Amino acid sequence: MSTGALHYAGAGVDISASDEAKARIAALVSSTFTEGVVGGFGGFGGMFRAPSGMRRPVLVSSADGVGTKIRVAIEAGRHGTIGHDLVNHCVNDILVQGATPLFFLDYVAFGAIDPAIAQEVVAGVVTGCQENGCALIGGETAEMPGIYETTDYDLAGFIVGSVEEDDILGPQRVVEGDALVGLASSGLHTNGYSLARKIVFERMELAVGDRFPGGDQSVADVLLAVHRSYLALLRPMFEKAHAMAHITGGGLPGNLRRALPPTLDAVVDTSSWTVPQLFMELERAGQVPRDEMFRVFNMGVGMVVIAPPENADLIVRAADAAGIGAWPIGEIRAGSGNVIVD
Repeated sequence: MSTGALHYAGAGVDISASDEAKARIAALVSSTFTEGVVGGFGGFGGMFRAPSGMRRPVLVSSADGVGTKIRVAIEAGRHGTIGHDLVNHCVNDILVQGATPLFFLDYVAFGAIDPAIAQEVVAGVVTGCQENGCALIGGETAEMPGIYETTDYDLAGFIVGSVEEDDILGPQRVVEGDALVGLASSGLHTNGYSLARKIVFERMELAVGDRFPGGDQSVADVLLAVHRSYLALLRPMFEKAHAMAHITGGGLPGNLRRALPPTLDAVVDTSSWTVPQLFMELERAGQVPRDEMFRVFNMGVGMVVIAPPENADLIVRAADAAGIGAWPIGEIRAGSGNVIVD
């Protein structure tokens, strides 16, 4: 039996590295502060003033991660965008209810803290917050030896936004005859990576630095493309829409269903847009059935707007002007709350 004084570092937790990481990110975090922030960096809890100038404000919150996309970032040694992915994903999740973001919190857990990598990860979160006008008011950086391998880390985010109660978007507004408008994704976004990684690294036998088939980008470039935020495009469109669906895990069938009342179906015409080459390569190399592709991946459609048919062309034109592809992809019909992908 060994004896002698024990220290936290001997158990795998380096407090000095944690302190250095916090010092590196302090200025980054403070750069996101908006007028609603109360207090500064480093408190036990982040504080934010309740929204003013609203009649009946409703707070909308969400929590999420970025799945095994993190494994690609780790293997590629590119940690600067994974936090941006996280923020944009969370922003889109509350956007579908007509909410705009107020503040964000992050949680990063390492096997062993590398202050430089921690700074890169949080810098990505900061970029996302700045893009979406969202204050990063707090978070946690943890070191968990024995749970994660030394070079591993995980990332999660928590967002709070607000919307007027009378303006909440959702199934309660959807009516028969509404149009479905699909907005282009910027790649895989943050879903389906366990299958995508298996196909790319095992079936296709590619490495992160290899060229991805069908283009000039590397595997890392393709798989780490930042999850697109639709906030800037859709915030001016809230009054033109009835509901929205963020196409994440579960694909079009799983997510459009969440925007439907029980008496209506969404009928999607898959011939109305061109599925990007990325998804075609994954389907071919993995011999993935087409219906499984639509259940796992976004297939090039990152957001669906459900709107009166007379507003569909307006939404498409606004998206085109913003450099985002958009297409009418179907309609709402009488039914029983199902998504029919033709």
